[in-house]
Amino acid sequence: MSASVLAVEGLSVNFGGLRAVNDVSFAIGENEIVGLVGPNGAGKTTIFNAIFGMIAPTSGRIVFRGRDITGLAPERIAEAGITRTFQNVRLFGELSVRENVMMGAYNAGRCGVIASIARVGRHRRLEKLAAERADRWIARLGLSAYANMLATGLPLGLQRIAEVARALAGEPRLMLLDEPAAGLNEVEKRQLADLLLAAAAESGCALLLVDHDMHLVMGLVHRVVVVDFGRKIADDSPAAVTRDPAVIEAYLGA
Repeated sequence: MSASVLAVEGLSVNFGGLRAVNDVSFAIGENEIVGLVGPNGAGKTTIFNAIFGMIAPTSGRIVFRGRDITGLAPERIAEAGITRTFQNVRLFGELSVRENVMMGAYNAGRCGVIASIARVGRHRRLEKLAAERADRWIARLGLSAYANMLATGLPLGLQRIAEVARALAGEPRLMLLDEPAAGLNEVEKRQLADLLLAAAAESGCALLLVDHDMHLVMGLVHRVVVVDFGRKIADDSPAAVTRDPAVIEAYLGA
């Protein structure tokens, strides 16, 4: 785990008397694409939310690039170099595609209140950086024709790509993708998978992916972590996981 971009160590999360995640450990290497899968209610979203600081773990640690980030607020997690997308697309409806993608780049720096009001100094440099990064990823992900449109006016497939572009504009070292293919047809899923592979290779960031489409996941990731009833039951290559008796039982029943 010392060479990993992310190490989840003995993670447990309780909600009252319910243990949603039970002593889960796994690691993600630099530039690695990892799938986090399991039946409904297995604890996947809880693990995502714990990594991104949206809920506090009951026990265990989350280490990102050698730094313990357990319990940090989401904005501090983003500043450290982790970004995420959501199962339900969360674009700013009153902003254009370009403005939405620029918002992702603002995590790259912080500026004081006075500078923000006056639009000078560090704020101006940050705004220029955000625009440059937004334009780069909008072009790279094929969104140039829609850059000035309201983001929520796009079809769902393009909204999801815009959300990925916004996450990449922050130049993350790790991107969390929560059901990125939800609601997409098969053609859109293939296009999204190709874009994710290309974007990960170009940006050099690692990906942690949750999705119910096992065909998409198995064709995209290097390794699969499987959870069931809050426990990790497998952590291996896609080919090995599909043959694992514990995984087969979890999905199909004994």
